[in-house]
Amino acid sequence: MHVDGMIFRLKELGDAMALPVYALSGRRPWSLGYYTTKKVSIQAAIDAAAVQRGRPLPEGFGIGIDERVVEYPWLFDRLRQGDARLGQILDAGSTLNHDYILDRDPLRKADLTMMTLAPEKRCYWHQGYSYVFGDFRKTRFGAAAFDTIISISTLEHVGLDNTMLYTNDPAKSETNKYGFVDAVREFRRILAPGGRCLITVPYGRYDNFNWFQLFDADMIRTLIEAFGATSFELEFFGYDRAGWRRASEADVTGATAYDPHSGRGQLDDKAGCARAIACIELFG
Repeated sequence: MHVDGMIFRLKELGDAMALPVYALSGRRPWSLGYYTTKKVSIQAAIDAAAVQRGRPLPEGFGIGIDERVVEYPWLFDRLRQGDARLGQILDAGSTLNHDYILDRDPLRKADLTMMTLAPEKRCYWHQGYSYVFGDFRKTRFGAAAFDTIISISTLEHVGLDNTMLYTNDPAKSETNKYGFVDAVREFRRILAPGGRCLITVPYGRYDNFNWFQLFDADMIRTLIEAFGATSFELEFFGYDRAGWRRASEADVTGATAYDPHSGRGQLDDKAGCARAIACIELFG
């Protein structure tokens, strides 16, 4: 068997073993087997189009899985709809930097640039994707450089302490609640006329965990106003022990989050992190 084939078979075997291990552990987020279970759940949700505009989520959807299980399928639903031209794409935050995400249409072989603060161990430049490192608040891109900008669960980190997970640069240990405003204005500058920007952030009652923060209603309004969209669509999703569900803004105004690094905010609902998210599509 070819070496690549052997590696793939070993990976499949590891994935198959991880699922029952996670189930036997009580499906506790971030325990042994969680990452594989999360990946499999996300893949299934994308392929089944489980998150569609205006439709309820399946019953028991994403129990014990963090918000990515909603965010990625939501993103793919938006990217696949209609005749929208993706064109030049910027992933602001490098959240798409996973093989099981990039291997799915319409991101497969897309003209995609991923930008984050510092290099990551994993990269797919050999598949034609580009990588750029820097601060979203002041990029080197020219005006109207991108047709589509994607920022999945990233803006909640901008302006806060990014030295714990993302960079060793002490200058990136900040306490600026509204640091995201300059990032959003930069997104608008580098978005081509007629383009669109797809953003998700954790939502609920404002809270600051030092390395990320929960957006509240005022912050969402500030974000939308800073972008200066010609139009926008805003959706909310909430989590409880019954899983993820579509929600109204009022339903999730008081939502909280669990910080898996400090343990703060942990309840008995098996939340992986945020208990609500806001998903925003902004049109240029």
